Amino acid sequence: MRLNEVTYSDAVPVDGYGEGFFRIGGEVHHGAVLTGTSGTVAWGGYDDREALLALADEVDVLFIGTGAEVAHIPADLRRALEGAGIGVETMSSPAACRTYNVLLSEGRRIALAVLPV
Repeated sequence: MRLNEVTYSDAVPVDGYGEGFFRIGGEVHHGAVLTGTSGTVAWGGYDDREALLALADEVDVLFIGTGAEVAHIPADLRRALEGAGIGVETMSSPAACRTYNVLLSEGRRIALAVLPV
């Protein structure tokens, strides 16, 4: 088996998560977070749409982790993001973290907004 070291561009991967926290790039963040090439910041959840819309020129796809279970995001939030040219993929937060890491390692233009599990 051949092993390849994974390198990341400007963004850092999600190293782990647990009840109420995410470890991103070796740092623990409590509560909901937004991460991508601009760094990692606290995210105010679905009502904090301005932080997400500000990503329009930086990302092609935004992964939204909806917590422990997959759920729909508010329809008006999805319309606003898609209207700004941001592709939106919703899934449970654990699945969103894994998918983000895989596509990040491929050099994709992505971001991750996740609610805690």
